[in-house]
Amino acid sequence: MLDVSLAAWAITVAVIVGLLALDLLRSGGKRAHIVGFREAVWWSVFYIAVAIAFGVVFGFLAGWDYGTEYFAGYIVEKSLSVDNLFVFVIIMTTFAVPAEHQQKVLTIGIVGALVLRAIFIALGAALISTFSFMFLVFGLLLIGTAIQLFRHRDEDPSVEDNALVAFARRRFPITDDYHGGSFVTRVAGRRMLTPLFLVLLAVATTDILFALDSIPAVFGVTEEAYIVFVANAFALLGLRALYFLVSGLLDRLVYLSVGLSLILAFIGAKLVLHYGHTLDDSVPEVSTGASLVVIGVVLAVTVAASIAKTRRDPTARAHAGTLREPRTPEREG
Repeated sequence: MLDVSLAAWAITVAVIVGLLALDLLRSGGKRAHIVGFREAVWWSVFYIAVAIAFGVVFGFLAGWDYGTEYFAGYIVEKSLSVDNLFVFVIIMTTFAVPAEHQQKVLTIGIVGALVLRAIFIALGAALISTFSFMFLVFGLLLIGTAIQLFRHRDEDPSVEDNALVAFARRRFPITDDYHGGSFVTRVAGRRMLTPLFLVLLAVATTDILFALDSIPAVFGVTEEAYIVFVANAFALLGLRALYFLVSGLLDRLVYLSVGLSLILAFIGAKLVLHYGHTLDDSVPEVSTGASLVVIGVVLAVTVAASIAKTRRDPTARAHAGTLREPRTPEREG
């Protein structure tokens, strides 16, 4: 078991909080601006480099068995984050968010996601350490998610189905127009919410849904809470910059939902086998190294197949995929 001192935890959290604070300072208030391609490239490279550097240092200090678990977890979380970006693009487009204010919402959403995932990681680690059957529960959850994602791979989630956004629209006064980067404003002396607040609610809800899938997924490659936390943190830290870098290219990854469903199904099966191994040593287990290879191959094939598809059919477009049955007039009625 990985022994992480309180000082190591404190240093790690301080570094992550510092990077988040940097994001908040760059995206908030008076510094709000449209993020250009060059800036997005620089910050994307920076965050990926930080994540790789951490993994290398961590591998030397803790051992490369743990280092491999970190990189496998980071790749899984980064892959799921790209699908998260699809949903963010849909939300920003649906609400017609001005380009200069998108990064503010993204950064706050990422902070919320990190806090939520820290809570879910603590709960997940506690459940796994107390009840070994949670490996089976997590595994079946991921397999079920993979099946649903594959079934609805050619669909996109609808913001109109978001219960929290619908509740806010019914209960609170909301302006028709954006008021700079404000979530709340005054109109004729009356305090009102702005559409940017609804966007934040939609992003926060998405964070919760993705955390429910990503935490079991990363526990499928490592049982160490510290590795789960840092893999999630570094994957999320680069999400804002990555959004502006690839938002115009995301729709070209036409097989991403298929690839992610295969990865989730694989990790789910790995967890089920691990649970079986705890009951009977004859049940085989999948090593972390093998997991890393499988995940890498699936992602490589997914990207290559997507590029080939869009070259043959330039009209082909990717979809985020959804875990719900699409709404139809018959169901709504």
